[in-house]
Amino acid sequence: MGQEIAPLGRRRFVKTGVTHQLGSALAVAMIAAVAVVASGIAEPVSAAPPSGDYIVALEDGIDAKAFAAAADARSGVDVEQVYSVALRAFHAHLTGSATAQLAQEAGVRFVSPNRTFKASAQALPTGVDRIEGDLSTVYAAGSSVNTPVAVLDTGVTPDPDLNVQAIGQNCLGGVGWSDLNGHGTHTAGTIAAASNGVGIVGVAPNVKIAGIKAGNDDGFFFPEAVICAFWWAGSHGIDVTNNSYFADPWLFNCRNDAEQRAIWKAEQRAIRYAMQKGVTVVAAEGNENIDLSKQNTDTISPDTDPNPPPRDVTNACLVIPVEIPGVVGVTADGYNMQKAYYSTYGVGSADVVAPGGDRRFQIPPTGNGRVLSTVPGGWAYAQGTSMASPHAAGVAALAISQHGFMPPGAVEALLQTTADPLPCPANPFNPGPPFMTFPGSPRTTLLVIGAGVSVK
Repeated sequence: MGQEIAPLGRRRFVKTGVTHQLGSALAVAMIAAVAVVASGIAEPVSAAPPSGDYIVALEDGIDAKAFAAAADARSGVDVEQVYSVALRAFHAHLTGSATAQLAQEAGVRFVSPNRTFKASAQALPTGVDRIEGDLSTVYAAGSSVNTPVAVLDTGVTPDPDLNVQAIGQNCLGGVGWSDLNGHGTHTAGTIAAASNGVGIVGVAPNVKIAGIKAGNDDGFFFPEAVICAFWWAGSHGIDVTNNSYFADPWLFNCRNDAEQRAIWKAEQRAIRYAMQKGVTVVAAEGNENIDLSKQNTDTISPDTDPNPPPRDVTNACLVIPVEIPGVVGVTADGYNMQKAYYSTYGVGSADVVAPGGDRRFQIPPTGNGRVLSTVPGGWAYAQGTSMASPHAAGVAALAISQHGFMPPGAVEALLQTTADPLPCPANPFNPGPPFMTFPGSPRTTLLVIGAGVSVK
């Protein structure tokens, strides 16, 4: 039986007369589609002229970096950003003739203007609404949560909806922690978007966000950066970290392999250091639709190899960080409060379930079944356990804000004991075609391709 974090209106954490109504539902995330909001929350300001900024989306199998480099060498094409993981695309300034030429080329799915949008109202995301986050006293008062939360991700881009702090860390060796991928800013919005009348509102409105850039722009989280991120969080007074990824290059790190064991032990040491310093570590369960408590077949590791050979893995192999003892593991459900078709699960690693979206089997009467949150330059819909984990991280931040400092084990226990029980799905779980169980799910990453573009 799973446990969905209780709706905020049902469980109350009370101290010195102040009531926070908390909750959520059971969490490395994939984006099935990205769409910057064009109705309800945003409206177009102006259409792009024939010469201007465009998004060029490419067919699967096309080498986006090579294609963009060849295009950039032409007259009338100035490539600004290339995307090559969740979607193959690039953002470029194009002349009218270059736009027409690219639109007709083999390998190009479409060329679309990169339009500008403006916020017109505040939206309450479905997940935050479902856990009744809008009933918390923080939301009602339009106030802030005084709990520092670190987003260990691809960075966090400053946004009017986010209280991004001046302190943070770039564990890739660069300067600053701006997010050129979009994944980190999306998770930060679910945790912390302010109740300010525009954009969206998060679970813990206006909570202090420290950006820790541990994932590169292609969405890979390699050992040195993951270790750096946890050491930094443990050394800088962070209360909660959200971790919506698995540590590359191995989905499973096995103790009978010298290289993988070394990675596992080093990352475990860093995570334990953070926990010993009082950091509650919340992590996404994964998007492979597998039971981590059983033997599995890993077909995507190492993910630096374009064609890795399949390998059988046992319980001697761990997914990091979610299977490190003491980490709060979060799986995903959809609108009907049933397991999302992609969500990984497993006794011993899954602690709670939270809204992660399900665009195939759990579509609400209005909307698309995915999770709406902030991205650089606007808002986007996404789904995955990456979207579920920040719901739980937001609840953890609210709990600490209400009760004062709590050891990580106490926060984990509070989340579990205040969660609503849910029936377990069939195991193995296969809700129906066209979904295939692992390895059918793409790897982790959210890709933002520009305001006004909808990708299906």
